[in-house]
Amino acid sequence: MAEVIVRKLNKKFDSNHVVKDVDLHIRDKEFVVFVGPSGCGKTTTLRMIAGLEAITSGDILIGNTVVNQVPPMDRDIAMVFQNYALYPHMSVASNMAFGLKMRKFEKPEIEKRIKRAAEILGIGELLHRKPRQLSGGQRQRVALGRAIVRDPKVFLFDEPLSNLDAKLRVQMRVELKKLHERLAVTSIYVTHDQVEAMTLGDRVVVMKDGVVQQVGEPLELYNTPANRFVAGFIGSPAMNFAEVTLSGADGKLWAEAPGLKIGLPEPIARRANGRNGAKATVGIRPEDLHVAGPADPAELCFDVEVEVIEQLGSEILLDTRAGNSTFVASVEPTLRTKLHDRLRLAINPNRLHLFDAQTEAVI
Repeated sequence: MAEVIVRKLNKKFDSNHVVKDVDLHIRDKEFVVFVGPSGCGKTTTLRMIAGLEAITSGDILIGNTVVNQVPPMDRDIAMVFQNYALYPHMSVASNMAFGLKMRKFEKPEIEKRIKRAAEILGIGELLHRKPRQLSGGQRQRVALGRAIVRDPKVFLFDEPLSNLDAKLRVQMRVELKKLHERLAVTSIYVTHDQVEAMTLGDRVVVMKDGVVQQVGEPLELYNTPANRFVAGFIGSPAMNFAEVTLSGADGKLWAEAPGLKIGLPEPIARRANGRNGAKATVGIRPEDLHVAGPADPAELCFDVEVEVIEQLGSEILLDTRAGNSTFVASVEPTLRTKLHDRLRLAINPNRLHLFDAQTEAVI
């Protein structure tokens, strides 16, 4: 097993700077997920760790050894790709054995490793089939098996579930989590799907434009995002944002916009001290909005018009408008409302976020 350390890692394609000063410490046996939109640099970073992409500057250490100049086959890593990359003319067993044969393993050891991997993945009955005779989920298990037989220091996953249908993706997420707990191998996983990141990762690395925005445990990113990008990217449905002006009156700090006036809770108001008249962005998650009742303070309530109703069974998502601002509210499925109804929503004051309008950092 091994930890992976990345120091000041940079990658440039001509004048295009795609990975910028990435510093990471991935602990031994940890499952870390890189997540971000297309083009954010997450796959390029993974490929540099694998040795498939030359680095422009910086260092990569696997197990306390700098591997910048070490060929991929000598880094003791195993990689699972998006497209499975199985040899179509070989059986499942031969596909799994190929890498071991290239490394001159003895036949009994190869058979032992294949049997063990097949038992772990539940593919023992598939060993004599060809890839064309397998479903997408079975092919993905074979690709995982080919990595497992290597018994590597580090597993690298490059969006391995993106070719599967929605139901199978959920199933394979569970399988991958169980697999990691069983094997306890340091793992780095790349995805653009924040749900995968939240469910799989011990920690999550959020990237944008080649820069690491925040690193933390899933709930840490969800509850205390470092900036507006992380707040909007993590969570489904996405966080609501409203552009506001801060103003002090009656001993309180208010966030105001057309059709919207919210009294900021004291901890946020204290951090925003001295910003009277400044522009800012209020953030609130859909589940932290509810239909106002008599006990809700007036300064945390605002009126909206219902524009779309999404019946999801376990909840109702209301797409609403307050002046120029739009809000999605997650409410109880027992609520009875119609399009264009006027409702009064209330905010959970402990779950309100405020971001600087210029830097987008949390206030």
